[in-house]
Amino acid sequence: MQYFVVMIDYGRRGREAVVDPEITRREVISRIASGEYRNISFIHEIVENAVEDVTEAMLTEAALPQIAPEDVDLQAIRLDHTRDLRKHERT
Repeated sequence: MQYFVVMIDYGRRGREAVVDPEITRREVISRIASGEYRNISFIHEIVENAVEDVTEAMLTEAALPQIAPEDVDLQAIRLDHTRDLRKHERT
């Protein structure tokens, strides 16, 4: 069994551990990115009998911008690369 424990710190009001065996890694990251989860103390991933602190990795992943595959212009990337190669050949 695998699940995540998200510890949220409410300051003087205390702390709350959000534990839902049905929630996926992607859903936790989505909730962090949307602002639903704030003031996170830690995020632990529990797999069988092992506990891993994944706080930094998940916060970093949630902060990355999401770019839809259809928004990536592969032709422009190829042309930029070709231009750069030509520029370096001249020197």
